[in-house]
Amino acid sequence: MAEKVAKVGVKREKGFLYYLDKEGDVSRATMARGNEKGGSPEKVIKVGISREKGFLYFLDKEGDVSRAKMARGRKSKN
Repeated sequence: MAEKVAKVGVKREKGFLYYLDKEGDVSRATMARGNEKGGSPEKVIKVGISREKGFLYFLDKEGDVSRAKMARGRKSKN
């Protein structure tokens, strides 16, 4: 399960990819469609989250920053 890290409340617009950049801030870039290239990223809001190893950070449905533990080292079913 995911846990909330920061309440940001980002309102998403259609056609943009929202993500956490290297500085821990929320950024967005226009998505590539067909022959169109994606746009250059722009900062939406400064949050300054320091990431912890072994977690995946993402924007949840409410537009807040959440994290979930990454599944690593699973055994195959052979």
